[in-house]
Amino acid sequence: MPLMQSGDALELVREQDNPHDPNAVRVEWRGRKLGYVPRSHNAALAWGLDRGTPLRARVSRMEDHPNPARRIEFEVYIE
Repeated sequence: MPLMQSGDALELVREQDNPHDPNAVRVEWRGRKLGYVPRSHNAALAWGLDRGTPLRARVSRMEDHPNPARRIEFEVYIE
C-alpha cells in the first residue's frame, strides 16, 4: 500500500449529524478516515461545505510526532 506523501489530496466530508460537534468536518485520505478538522477551525469550512463551495485539501507537511493529531498538516483551498 502506498504511503501518504506531501501534496496528496485529502477529502473533506461534512458530518452535519455528528452528535459531538454540529460543525464537524471529517478528513479522509483514499477513503480512510484520518480524523477531524479541529473544532477551533471547522466553523468556516462547515459553512462553506454546506453551501457547496468547492473546498479541496492536500497534505502540506508531515512530521514524525508522538501525538497523532500533530503528524499531518494540511491546507484547504477553493478550486
